[in-house]
Amino acid sequence: MSKTVGSRAIDALAAPVTRSPFRRVASWLYRKISRQRAGITHLWFPPEQARAITAPSPVADLFYGHSGRPINKWTHYLDLYERYFSRFRNTPVRMLEIGVFEGGSLELWRNYFGPKALIYGIDIDPACASKVSEPNQVRIGSQTDPAFLASVVEEMGGVDLILDDGSHKGSHIITSFRTLFPLLSDGGLYAIEDMHDDYSEWPGTRRNQSLSFVKRLIDDMHGTFTGLPAQESTAVGGLHMFDSIVFIEKKIDQRTANTIVPHSVAI
Repeated sequence: MSKTVGSRAIDALAAPVTRSPFRRVASWLYRKISRQRAGITHLWFPPEQARAITAPSPVADLFYGHSGRPINKWTHYLDLYERYFSRFRNTPVRMLEIGVFEGGSLELWRNYFGPKALIYGIDIDPACASKVSEPNQVRIGSQTDPAFLASVVEEMGGVDLILDDGSHKGSHIITSFRTLFPLLSDGGLYAIEDMHDDYSEWPGTRRNQSLSFVKRLIDDMHGTFTGLPAQESTAVGGLHMFDSIVFIEKKIDQRTANTIVPHSVAI
């Protein structure tokens, strides 16, 4: 997964938690020890073994048949992409991917969505500007820079599908969402990958900024029943959470009602 590192400045939009030097050292030490132990390294399989445990799907076929720039994905994402992205296939979908890495993911989405799609990637690493082939486009900037994000969406003429595979830091995820979700087209889809990475910021705990953020979105989605003001957004129409990845749908129609049929039945 791509590791786009945004600004270290505290972004007021994201309201990140500032960690002490002691906690930063503890976090580094925890990750170092985790790598020396089993960590997640035992979950790395060579492609031929990984495919054996991957659910079949058109996305999986394209992924394992890919011969271009490198792509790094968790195998269980592939079937989920098919489930939620298939409605955009062979349409003029406007897609923005946060995090370019080596550029292979943009190639995968080009092959999947087809020639009608408009596909942009963003990354903070200037080297990523050369890791793209037309008609795909890459713009260099931080996912924590709201003005930069808005300028890219304006250049695209709007956006229908957003995939955050950037830094995976909770504060960065939140800043990007708060900027981009309001710009997403009605009925559009916002996906966030690798949310497990945020656990490493607070070693030895279940604390995870990005997952707490998702819980706030769930609460906001049920605002009709709580009567409480939204914490993040009133425009979430659906939210589908899986291991490390979430798909968030933007509402088209915000109305709902409760009824009973036939009409003659008394409540």
